[in-house]
Amino acid sequence: MAEAADFHGTSPSPARRWLRRTASLLIGAPLVAGLLGGPAVTPAHAAVDKASSDSRTVDVSLNTLTPAAPVKGDTLTVSGTVVNEGKQTIHDAEIDLRVGPQVFGRTGIDRATERDGFSPALDGSSIDDKFGVELPKLVPGVSRDFSLTVPVSELGLGADGVYQLGVTLSGRTSQQSFEQVLGIERTFLPWQPEDLEKKTRITYLWPLISSTHLTSETGSDERQTPVFEDESLAEELKPEGRLGQLVSLGRDLPVTWVIDPDLLSTVDAMTGDYKVKSGDDVVAGKNQEIAKEWLSSVQSAVQGEKVIALPFADPDLASLAHRGKDVSGSLRHLQQATAVAASTVETIIHEKPSTDFAWPVNGAIDSSIVDVATSAGADKVIARSDSLRDDLDYTASAARPIGGGTTAVVADVRLSRAFEGDMLRAGRSTLAVQEFLAQTLAVTLQDTDEQRSLVVAPQRTPSVSQAQSMARALEALEPQRWTEPQDLIAASAAKPDDNANTRVPPASRYPAELRKQELPVQAFQDIRTTQNELDNFTVILTQRDRVETPFGRAIDREMSTSWRGNPEAAQLYRDSVRSNLDVLTRQVKLIEKSQITLSGRSATIPVTVQNQLVQGVDHLVLRLSSDNAARLSLGDGDRIADQPIQVQGGHSQSVKFDALANANGQVRMTAQLLTEDGKPYGEPMQFTVKVSEITPTVMLVLAGGVLLLVLAGIRMYTQRKRSAAAQGQPADTEADGTDPDGDDSSNGGTERPEGDVDGPDPGQASDLTPDTGPESDNPSGTGEKVDR
Repeated sequence: MAEAADFHGTSPSPARRWLRRTASLLIGAPLVAGLLGGPAVTPAHAAVDKASSDSRTVDVSLNTLTPAAPVKGDTLTVSGTVVNEGKQTIHDAEIDLRVGPQVFGRTGIDRATERDGFSPALDGSSIDDKFGVELPKLVPGVSRDFSLTVPVSELGLGADGVYQLGVTLSGRTSQQSFEQVLGIERTFLPWQPEDLEKKTRITYLWPLISSTHLTSETGSDERQTPVFEDESLAEELKPEGRLGQLVSLGRDLPVTWVIDPDLLSTVDAMTGDYKVKSGDDVVAGKNQEIAKEWLSSVQSAVQGEKVIALPFADPDLASLAHRGKDVSGSLRHLQQATAVAASTVETIIHEKPSTDFAWPVNGAIDSSIVDVATSAGADKVIARSDSLRDDLDYTASAARPIGGGTTAVVADVRLSRAFEGDMLRAGRSTLAVQEFLAQTLAVTLQDTDEQRSLVVAPQRTPSVSQAQSMARALEALEPQRWTEPQDLIAASAAKPDDNANTRVPPASRYPAELRKQELPVQAFQDIRTTQNELDNFTVILTQRDRVETPFGRAIDREMSTSWRGNPEAAQLYRDSVRSNLDVLTRQVKLIEKSQITLSGRSATIPVTVQNQLVQGVDHLVLRLSSDNAARLSLGDGDRIADQPIQVQGGHSQSVKFDALANANGQVRMTAQLLTEDGKPYGEPMQFTVKVSEITPTVMLVLAGGVLLLVLAGIRMYTQRKRSAAAQGQPADTEADGTDPDGDDSSNGGTERPEGDVDGPDPGQASDLTPDTGPESDNPSGTGEKVDR
């Protein structure tokens, strides 16, 4: 027990106690008269105002209050800190515990929370002075810790219910010689020492959700090593991190786990080899053990418990409903994200989840959000009571039918928001826990014959301090004197209240602040563009899943709720996914060609396709077209020719097209890869063919030249024959031993031309096997000759 002696002071004298109480009565009497409806005299009224003003001179913080919900025989301990925020030293200060009157109903709790200043009538009188703590003086800016210990029997609690509990600091300053309350902090004390027969069923959602950490990049190895944006997820997974704390706290609490499958998938990817971006490079990740330990703890925590799986990457349903549903293909992504959710969760943590629930941001719903949420198969929507409001004098059960076979599970807004904000301060956390307990007891004590079910849907990504505060509140309810736990599936199936509101508000009622945070229409247009490129790319692949899976899940992440309020980061992520896909699609391309020359009437034109992927491509068509078929035609005289093509990974493939020259000049040719359904793949490649056909005039000139050569040869032969005769050799034998009229023994008797100029072999139009390994994609040299 911390009493005055804790601060080296003495207990206050009887005379001092009498003076303090007399002053309190003098100050409080006018207010009591006012509360009873009688007029208050002006001087006394001024005194009350002054007391209210001075009660903010000292900041009083309650750090702990145990037990949070006491029973008979308990001893209440309250600890905290006081800080003199004024400019004058406070003398003869004393810290006291005060029990105010019983607070009736949830509205009474709300009003007591909002009230400022000190009121003797509403804040009650202090407990016996022997339980107070005396401070000789408190100088400006100095803080002092305190601890008050009081048996519950001394608190004067009456009927079961919620009581206001206050801690005040009283004292005097040089300007105020009489003692007055200079600081107060209020909280609530739930008093329900016996079990109630009719208990309120409480469903508390425990979310395991994070932001996006994985990129769309993967390695080219068999495992497709994943690439992370950074190592920030590892910090969350550590035992002292946010996700680590959520798991360790939740495993011992009666909660319903709500899990984003993307988080499990991402952590699972971290358990093996992975890479992390570091500037323009990637480095090896080093937190595999942390990921393994966290996944193991999740598996243990959820074993045998109810698990709700959100659609993959927790898509923003409101953004889809308001900005995305009119962009073609957007709803398909929600359906795909829902389809992979169950298998992802069950594969990784070995528990079969429910995928029947949709959870819009902050539980804010309208008719369009409900339509989108149910389009993917969910038949239950987690709403919040500030969105689906009731006009009742009590709190209705959570479940209610809203038409079309859909059930709205309406979370209580006060309880759901109880632990928002900064819970790092022990005083803030203590007040939040006590108010949460008071609200639950107030609901249970409401005058209704029905046992009701309450659902609590807290913020999606609670911080460590918020999660710890939530856990303390649930632990305080464990004795189950006025509540009992229930899972979300059971809460959604509970009997609805006939008087509860079931009218879903229109889209115009959606909160403006939330609408400002939605993904823009441009985001869904970007997603559509990326999906179209992905579809166009994967149809040519022999191992489609190596690309469809990582990029399909990356597109799901582009719609995540986690991008709310961070549009710049969302745009950067969408751009990176598109860029990574473009890099892959450009690995299959046409090798650039420079001008080539065609000498002759017919030839073959080769076009080379390069595949720098690690897998083969198929179902591609290479189209070559001439912009002047009258000068240079393809195949049987057509302007366009198509040929199917296959290229193994890491290879190039040349395809040869028959060409027929009809007139001299230059012809522009265009090569384009197409998918089998006729969609262009990649950029077209253009090159020029210079046609130089041999004309009749040129043939006459060449013939004349040949004739001259023949005549010259005959003359030389005659001269040689005469010379041989003069030397006594046979006239019909050459000097070198050859017979001019016989066969040449070296070629079998038939002279063969040096070259075959008859044109292309019809069997060599297209080589369907890779004819090269990886080759340079530099353009061919100037003056390239075509195959003839």
